[in-house]
Amino acid sequence: MHKSQGFTLWELIIVILIVSILASIGTSSFKYVTTSNRISSEINGLLGDMQFARSQAAKTGSYVSVCPAANASLNSCANTSTWTKGWIVFLDLNGNGVINNATDRVIRTQASIAPDTLVSSVGTFKFVTFNREGYGSNGQTAWATINLNSSPANAQWRRCLAVSAVGAIVIEKSGASTPTTC
Repeated sequence: MHKSQGFTLWELIIVILIVSILASIGTSSFKYVTTSNRISSEINGLLGDMQFARSQAAKTGSYVSVCPAANASLNSCANTSTWTKGWIVFLDLNGNGVINNATDRVIRTQASIAPDTLVSSVGTFKFVTFNREGYGSNGQTAWATINLNSSPANAQWRRCLAVSAVGAIVIEKSGASTPTTC
């Protein structure tokens, strides 16, 4: 009687097929987890800077603004509602949401975020300013909402940061039933 050692070709093909199916399932799940974690990390960074701006406004007794950066040097505010190039937290003595180099002082910056992340405000507001009592203003609406999403846009990964007129700062997941637009 002849004793067989090793695998047959059919057994090898079936094992390779099973491994490839499991790998394709695992890869899509891994992409979801990594993208979701990256978006959450970036929105939490913006949340931290908004909370810092609000606390600095209360601490210093003057206006503190957060605006989207105009360029990589993070020394001026963009006149746009797109926050992808990063943002600037600054002591805004006149509360106009624009850095006036003679009087205003930058106190924190955030460089541009991942290139495949879309960051934009809902509406056309271009800054958020906190006053000494912690109230927030964007000069336009009751809620200032900033969306972070992956590129290409995917609703399951979208996160929104909203600042109310009374200074409440919340993070929402897409589809949540809230007073903001997410």
